[in-house]
Amino acid sequence: MAHDDGLTEGERVVLRLHPHWKTVIRPVLLLVLIVAALIAALVYLPASADKPTVRLGIGAVAVVAAIAFTAVPFLRWRTTTYELTTRRLRLRSGILTRRGRDFPLARISDVSFSHGVLDRILGCGRLVVESAGEHGQLVLTEIPRVVDVQAQLFQLVEDEQARPTGPAS
Repeated sequence: MAHDDGLTEGERVVLRLHPHWKTVIRPVLLLVLIVAALIAALVYLPASADKPTVRLGIGAVAVVAAIAFTAVPFLRWRTTTYELTTRRLRLRSGILTRRGRDFPLARISDVSFSHGVLDRILGCGRLVVESAGEHGQLVLTEIPRVVDVQAQLFQLVEDEQARPTGPAS
């Protein structure tokens, strides 16, 4: 029997994460550039072209650029979740349409992480999950607190493998 949030009986969410906030740095910087370009275009608009329709057109281009280069990446970041439950690793993503992928903890054979200097400073990194299934390896990038997540996932995998399966005798 499943619960409303898609969990099986006896399963609970241990950890729910979004990709690290550093993934939205570039869209925020692009938004600043778009606003600066908008202001510069309106301030330096020649007097001969200073008509309401031209100003409206410049504003419309800026709004479209802001949506495409800022709002969409922000929504993609916000709607991407990594859930670690007592039975599986769940990946969910998508703004208008949702995609999901589940990895049973019992099939995970190895969990490792890596992070560079900047990632270490920001506290994020790449998590690599080896699975005995057909897909083999799952690489998750921009995982916040990757060392803690790796340790938690490893512990849950060990707990799941030690859990008795089947009916009790």
